[in-house]
Amino acid sequence: MNQTKVKHPKALPFLFFSEMWERFGYYLMIGIFTLYLKDVKDGYAMNEAESADLYGTFIALVFLTPFIGGLLADRYLGYAKSIVGGGILMGVGYCLMGIHSKPILYLAMTLVILGNGFFKPNISTLLGNVYSTDEHKHMKDDGYNIFYMGINIGAFICNFFGAALYITLGWKWAFLAAGIGMFIGVIIFLIGTRHYRAFDVKKGTEEGDMPLSKIVLLILMPSVLAGVLGWLIPNNLFGSDSTDAFIFACLPVIYFYANIYFTAKQDEKKPIGALLAIFTVVILFWAVFKQNGSALNTWADRYTDRQVSGTQEQVFKSLNFSKELTYQRDSVEKYDDYFRLQKVDGQIVKEWNYPIYFRNIAKDKVHNDGDKVSVWSTNLSQSINPAWVILLTPLIVAFFTYLRRKQKEPTTPTKIALGLLISGLSAFVMYAAVKAGDNGAEKVSIWWLIASYGVITIGELFFKSNGVISSVKTKSTSHHSINDGRMVFVHLNWKQIEWRTCQYVGSI
Repeated sequence: MNQTKVKHPKALPFLFFSEMWERFGYYLMIGIFTLYLKDVKDGYAMNEAESADLYGTFIALVFLTPFIGGLLADRYLGYAKSIVGGGILMGVGYCLMGIHSKPILYLAMTLVILGNGFFKPNISTLLGNVYSTDEHKHMKDDGYNIFYMGINIGAFICNFFGAALYITLGWKWAFLAAGIGMFIGVIIFLIGTRHYRAFDVKKGTEEGDMPLSKIVLLILMPSVLAGVLGWLIPNNLFGSDSTDAFIFACLPVIYFYANIYFTAKQDEKKPIGALLAIFTVVILFWAVFKQNGSALNTWADRYTDRQVSGTQEQVFKSLNFSKELTYQRDSVEKYDDYFRLQKVDGQIVKEWNYPIYFRNIAKDKVHNDGDKVSVWSTNLSQSINPAWVILLTPLIVAFFTYLRRKQKEPTTPTKIALGLLISGLSAFVMYAAVKAGDNGAEKVSIWWLIASYGVITIGELFFKSNGVISSVKTKSTSHHSINDGRMVFVHLNWKQIEWRTCQYVGSI
């Protein structure tokens, strides 16, 4: 009997490209953010600790607001309005980042934080709703895999645009490109509205859901007050005001988690405990993985040989992916042996020396005075991870499909454990890179970063396909016994702790 082949929903291409362009803007911004903060000439001349601290706080808050945005969309606003509003806020935020003013920078960061809260959780939820029909339910995993590929395509291509723009025109044009990318995503989403209008359903407040007022009163307000207390404590306990504030703000949240577990009914404790265990383990994974925008960006900038020559140089120059440096002494900013910018009373210390890039070049690459060299843009290293994801995802999927057919597929906890172990191995790759460069005394090959990202990407694919799925299964199998709103809160706030923790580790 002939069967009509079921196609993916018509909404998928619009959601795919909306998310691809949203990630284009987001990862373009992430790739240049700390470089911009540390730029002495056109940025804010922050040192490594200051930039990592601000970046970590920013990213932690970016991953806190999806809880609120998802809740408001679910109960009051609907998904489409939230996605469009969030996208516009982020687009405006990216554009404002290029204006050289600290108050405007903080305003821009606030807009991105709020916008992400409304956009990020709701576009993936809407995609899930589109695949909830009997006709497409069996295709949901494939739909999410295609959607995930769009994320990585956007994350891969954005850095090439960012490099060319900030090298030729300046930082503000790169941030403007991030904003334009976000606006393109919003326009594509609006064009496809008719394909998902029927799935944009407000669920309202269901029986057993925690009221928004109670969430604010019992969870958010205590966290804010504890954070303010941590900020005001004299003599930093954990390195900086923002880190103190973060750790203090976590205490009411941790109490909330503990209270959920210990006050739950006996049949609820197992799935709740499973979720908490997964999220605790995942903290370790993100602590390794999400150093890309800070520590690994610094490694690419200061400790990686970025010089190109010959045909490579011609190609990079023609595409504006590289900039030219002159090996010549001049009045330049002073850095210590660990590449920390030196300041006295807030003023940058100057010295007569070569540009900082040449501080630790290999002996066989020492130049003559006046020589000009081309070095590729640091932010291009941010495209290594999504490139690996695009290359390895089909292989990992095929590998587990093969094991499943042989009935030898590892269990979900085993996959998560293997993912964590593999991710940890990437730290050993970077340790070897440090040894190869004599602890930063000499720049090393880009292949160390490529290898490290390759290893951790395998771990990422284990986690992305299993950690989140496991939590979804845990919630769905206990749908009638566990308050879904509480579990979403646990998931998203634990994500905030993961991100801020990993950035704190990276700044040490």
